[in-house]
Amino acid sequence: CSSLLTHFPALPHYLMPNGEIKLAAGWLIDQCQLKGYRIGGAAVHQQQALVLINAENATPDDIVALAKTVRAQVGEKFDVWLEPEVRFIQAQGECNAVGVIA
Repeated sequence: CSSLLTHFPALPHYLMPNGEIKLAAGWLIDQCQLKGYRIGGAAVHQQQALVLINAENATPDDIVALAKTVRAQVGEKFDVWLEPEVRFIQAQGECNAVGVIA
């Protein structure tokens, strides 16, 4: 993480009580120029990159595809692999969100 902060000193980050550093996912997504990016009816919010929205009758597949794309682009650019904060629910119940979008 320190090399990432050296290369991107403007990257907002927060020291956690356990000593880990939490990076601002919205900033990472914004740096990938994904605001407004759409897949089907799902989109990255124009003003808040951290928010995925149902812009126009998005299907569950649209949302998952968009989340996969955002995660992949951030991962490729920064070598940081985002983990969803939302819970993913399938017909069988809750599932591993990272497994769905990885």
